Formats: sequence, C-alpha cells, structure tokens
Amino acid sequence: MPIAVYVLGLSVFALGTSEFMLSGLLQPVARDMGVSIPTAGLLISAFAIGMVVGAPLLAAATLRLPRRTTLIALLAVFGLGQVAGAVAPSYGVLFASRVVSALACAGFWAVGAAVAVSLVPVNARARAMAVMVGGLSVANVVGVPAGAFLGQNAGWRAAFWAVAGLSVLGLIGVIALVPRTEVPTGGDRPQLRRELSIYRDRQVWLALVTTALSGGAVFCLFSYLGPLLTDVAGLDEGWVPTVLALFGVGALIGTAVGGRIADAHLFGTMYGGITASTVVLSVLALTAHSPIAAVGLALLLGFTAFFTAPALNARMFNVANAAPTLAGATTTSAFNIGNTVGPWLGGLVIDAGWGYPAVAWTGAALAGTGIVTTALAARLHRAEGASRVIASGQTSAAVREVETASEAGRVR
Repeated sequence: MPIAVYVLGLSVFALGTSEFMLSGLLQPVARDMGVSIPTAGLLISAFAIGMVVGAPLLAAATLRLPRRTTLIALLAVFGLGQVAGAVAPSYGVLFASRVVSALACAGFWAVGAAVAVSLVPVNARARAMAVMVGGLSVANVVGVPAGAFLGQNAGWRAAFWAVAGLSVLGLIGVIALVPRTEVPTGGDRPQLRRELSIYRDRQVWLALVTTALSGGAVFCLFSYLGPLLTDVAGLDEGWVPTVLALFGVGALIGTAVGGRIADAHLFGTMYGGITASTVVLSVLALTAHSPIAAVGLALLLGFTAFFTAPALNARMFNVANAAPTLAGATTTSAFNIGNTVGPWLGGLVIDAGWGYPAVAWTGAALAGTGIVTTALAARLHRAEGASRVIASGQTSAAVREVETASEAGRVR
C-alpha cells in the first residue's frame, strides 16, 4: 500500500473516533444536558444523517476540485466542528456541531476513498479500503474507549478536545504525504451527469441497501452497548471503555481478515460476515444478562461487522466503476443510513419499554434482511455477468494509466 493510503487511514481514525465515541458518553452527556438516554442517542443519528446527506452533495460539489485540497479543507472544518462541540452550551448547539462535523467527515471519506482506490490496482481495492476501514477499527480499539475514559474522568467535553487534536495531526499528515492532484481535463474531466448514471444500475441499489442493513444491524445495538452492559449485564460503568475496546479489537481483526479474503471471495465474505452478525446479535439478545456473554459477544460482534466492511466497500466500487467519487460517497451514505436508522429503531424499542435485549433482536432482524439482499445481488451478478467484479491479477488500461499517474505524484 502507498504511504498516502495509510495517511488517509490515520485521518479516518480521528473521524471514526468522533463518530462512534458517543456510544461510551451517552450517560454523562445525558446527565449534563438534562436529556434522556434515547435523546442523547440521537446525537449519534445526527452525525449519521450528516454523513448520509453530506457524502453525495460534497462529492458532487467538489468533483472538479483538486482532491488533496478538498481533503485539507474538509479536515479543517471537521476539527472546528469538534471545537464547537467541546464548548457547546446546550443540547441544540451540540446537535448542530455533530451535523457540521458529519458533513465534513462525509466529504472526506468519499474523496479519500476515491483517492485510496485510485492508488492501487483494481484487484487490491478491498485491501486499500481495509486500510481506511482499519482507521475506523483502530478508532474503536483506542479512540472510543479513550473517549469513554476521558468522559468518565475529565468530562465528556475533554473527549471532543482530544478529537480536535487528532484532527490537527491528520491535517499535517495529509498536507505532507498525500500526493498533490491536478484537475483532469479533456475526456478525463469528471462529469456529474456521467457519474449520476450509476444510479440506473440495480446492482448499485442492491449494494447500497445491503450496506445500510449491515451497518444498521450492528449500530442499532452498538449505540446502546454502554447502557446494556450496565443496566442489563450488571457491569460497573467503569467497564464500558474496556468492552468498547474489545469491540474495537474484534473490528480490527475482522477488517484485516476480511480485507485479505474479499478481493478473491467477495460474495462469500459478505455472506459469512452478515450471517455471523445475525447469529451473534441473536445470541446476545438471549444472554444479555450474563456479563461474560455480553463481553465476549461484543468482541465477536466487532469482528463480524468489520469483517464484512471491506467487501461491501469493494462491491460498490466494482458495480459503480465508472463513477469512483460518487461510489465512495454512495458507500458512505449507505453505511450511515444504517447508522441513522439503527440507533433510531433501537431508541423506539427502548422507549416502548421492551428493554435493551430487544435492541439486539432488532439488529438481528436487520442483519437477516441483509442476507436476503446479498442473495439477490449474487443472483443478479450471475445473471448479468462478472465483468464488473474483478478478482484476478489483471488491470485495465485505465487502471494502469492511474498507476502511472500515481507514480508521477498525481492522483486522477
């Protein structure tokens, strides 16, 4: 992997920490802001909504801008959003800061994913995306538990200040190590109408729905994992950062393994990961009152969720090969549609009085539906041919051109 891909993964670490750390801060935020836990959980949905809306809009708006310049600007806005959250005097201001941060995060992910994919051969896309998704995994291993620890010992605002500092480090890395870009001209110039044409493809929509269901299944539960551990499993609140770290360890291992397998066994990776998540969520619903089971299954859930992520990303880039920027944006939106709907459904279940174990059942139902859409996508892929899914060592002339440009220090 080119070093620029790892720099992008490092930046995603900061973005992912901000996106997911609220799961370990819901209780202190709710107490400080005087709102219920489901209302505090909407801060997670607010970020996800910003990602859903921001990814395609910013991808379209920056389509003809130099990608490196775009990444720098978006990362700077994201950092300022974290500062606004750290000093927010009310729930409304905090909510707004989450949306602004999410818009910048969405744009960065969409453009960054397109850059990462352009730097590698087609048959290494899943591995490149595994590096970027790995930033999210490391965020869950280190960033989210650290945020929860800071929230418990220095106040939840300290976690926002810490992420702002991480944003500065990411910004320095992008400025120093991501190649300068030139705006393509002539026939290579990006055209919004051409990129939008991918949405006429049924396979793109199936990939989007499957990705949303997979994300929603996991984050329906993950958003309320802290209260489940304390109120149902009976663990002390001090255990929450440790269990979140275990989820992150599972996510990191799952990303590494899934990224290695997905390029050659794309649908097998999707089937295996989504099915395993369905099983883990179902078992957790049945055994949530056991501290040992809750802790162990949190680790397994991290593995199964992120085992699937590189394959889901690569699948979207394969079926939307003609529009790499919008492909990245669509994947980002799809994941965060799930991250929006999942916590919202979980909050409805909690407000209905069904308890936190029912949240796990809801996640299992979403994952089970994802198995069905994966089967439909596989059937459609077999019917329409395998021209869009490349798992061999051969690269197209267009890809070789990108590689040549990359070696010259330019990303197109």
